[in-house]
Amino acid sequence: MSAVIQGPESPHVLREYAMIADGQRAALIGPRGDVAWMCVPRWDSEAVFSSLIGGGGTFAVTPLSARYVWGGSYQDGTLIWTSRWVTSEGIIECREALAQPADPRTAVLLRRLRAVSGPATMRVVLETGAGFGKYGMNRLKCADGVWTGRSGNLHVRLAGASEATMRDGVLHLCLELPSGGGHDLVLELSDEPFTSGPVDADAAWAGTERCWEDAVPALLDTIAPDDARQSYAMLRGMTGGSGAMVAAATLGLPERAQEKRNYDYRYAWIRDQCYAGQAVAACGAYPLLDDSVRFVTSRLLEDGPDLKPAYTVTGGRVPDEADLGLPGYPGGSAKVGNWVNEQFQLDAFGETLLLLAAAAAHDRLDLENWRAAEVAVQAITERWQEPDAGIWELNNEKWAHSRLICAAGLRSIAIHAPAAQGGGWTSLADAIVADTARDSLHLSGRWQRSPTDDRVDASLLLPILRGAIPATDPRSLATVEAVRADLGREGYLYRFSQDGRPLAQAEGAFLLCGFDMAMALHQQGLEVQAMHWFERNRAACATTGLFTEEYDVEQRQLRGNFPQAFVHAAMLEAAKRLAKPSVLTHESP
Repeated sequence: MSAVIQGPESPHVLREYAMIADGQRAALIGPRGDVAWMCVPRWDSEAVFSSLIGGGGTFAVTPLSARYVWGGSYQDGTLIWTSRWVTSEGIIECREALAQPADPRTAVLLRRLRAVSGPATMRVVLETGAGFGKYGMNRLKCADGVWTGRSGNLHVRLAGASEATMRDGVLHLCLELPSGGGHDLVLELSDEPFTSGPVDADAAWAGTERCWEDAVPALLDTIAPDDARQSYAMLRGMTGGSGAMVAAATLGLPERAQEKRNYDYRYAWIRDQCYAGQAVAACGAYPLLDDSVRFVTSRLLEDGPDLKPAYTVTGGRVPDEADLGLPGYPGGSAKVGNWVNEQFQLDAFGETLLLLAAAAAHDRLDLENWRAAEVAVQAITERWQEPDAGIWELNNEKWAHSRLICAAGLRSIAIHAPAAQGGGWTSLADAIVADTARDSLHLSGRWQRSPTDDRVDASLLLPILRGAIPATDPRSLATVEAVRADLGREGYLYRFSQDGRPLAQAEGAFLLCGFDMAMALHQQGLEVQAMHWFERNRAACATTGLFTEEYDVEQRQLRGNFPQAFVHAAMLEAAKRLAKPSVLTHESP
């Protein structure tokens, strides 16, 4: 074991990071051309580059010019990112991607430099830090222009840096490019020995472009096709071969500085997976829908009524929380694992039925999927009266949202079931709604959070959107208006009023809820207002177009883990639903 690698430069604000991904893992790239975060070989593995949270390792490609400004963009409908620097001498670009089709054991990071205007001098530094920076590079050697080495349990190979020099286990290269000139760097990281020759850059780029072209639909029938494609690409990049979609690529990024609200989201949440599948189903019968159905079906058939809220991408148990002993992202802490195993989340069963019903509408369910639907119905039958942690993963309570979303799921799947079976499921939905109305209907006529909490909650928009009760029901109309009045500020929506502080001082606006409000208003025929909410929340993204879970309205900063998959799912679904005329008008009862 080598000495712990020294801490890297300070991290950037989240809006300045791009993410590239291949379904198996991701890399975050900052404006200095620095790979600040990457776990290998899979999402929840230990990081080999972790400067984002104060760990070791980096792979940086940075202009040596004394003065430069940074920008960049994604290739349309892909996670192929191009960093762009305007320097005092010219313009430099670096095209970046994780090669596809992805190998579950080996990550291939492609970086293609080009001096667009004027000559360029670039500084290249490779400092692998497996185990969140515990293990530097060793056994380094260069043969036939290719460097190989080890970092912890990882095998390392770098092509395109034959002139690099090694100092203290770190590779340094000063790369000079003539105007118009280009250069390829290919980094391979694997948890098994390399058994074939180095990756050919041209072939890898061609294969990666082809994979993205095949994977992402045009989505021209949405109100924001470019952003819809980008959100679909983001969901595609965060979904692996098992069908599991990670909630986010990172861990420990604070939702609020110093308030201990920073979590590890590199796992597959059943609820988030269902949100993504339903969003895709709204757009068409695309492969990401089948991925969601496959993963959720497997988990339901294996665990039944004991379904966990989240799993590893291989379907295993999420590890318990543990402190890495690193500084963490400023304002947060560096903890791996998640305490979600201890929770029961009733709404997950309702969401699974909504997902399966959305797939059934596209004729995408087989007998095994139907068995999973029956398992979910049975779980609701047995457990719907139990207190649960709810959508926000709080204390156990009889949350109105949890029960109502189960009713919505039962109604949706009943449409596709045989009459006798479907009738029983609809009757159960009626019973759940009636029970919730008995103890969680506010005196004003709107839904409240729980029998003991009369506050309104933005999550209560979802059962209305999903059909637990009609959008024209007085309870629906009253709830949407109360959510907007009590929790809406400046076109953004907060989850609930946490205490006596102004909403913006307690937490950031919740972008998932903002897009839900856009869809709820559109459902009620308020199309202009719906568009206002959509555009306001669509703009609350990073410079790179990525969303986090929360948006700090006052400071105009992104908060929480990055990027957040379910926000991209909500944006995608809203872009599709708002493109269709509402079936209601503002005057509808």
